[in-house]
Amino acid sequence: MTSEATSLTSKEGLNAELKALLRRAYENEIDVEGGFECRNGVEHPDWDVIVTEVEKNEHSE
Repeated sequence: MTSEATSLTSKEGLNAELKALLRRAYENEIDVEGGFECRNGVEHPDWDVIVTEVEKNEHSE
């Protein structure tokens, strides 16, 4: 399942999509911490994504 139909035009939009993805995973009890290789075939670059939990501060949303 992907959200390729969603048009991203800014870093803010990318951040919103990543936030939604991580929240869905967390709510479904998926351990989202760690490294993820994103292999994308020959037509797109590959990425390595590292997710770490950070301590909330008093101004967190």
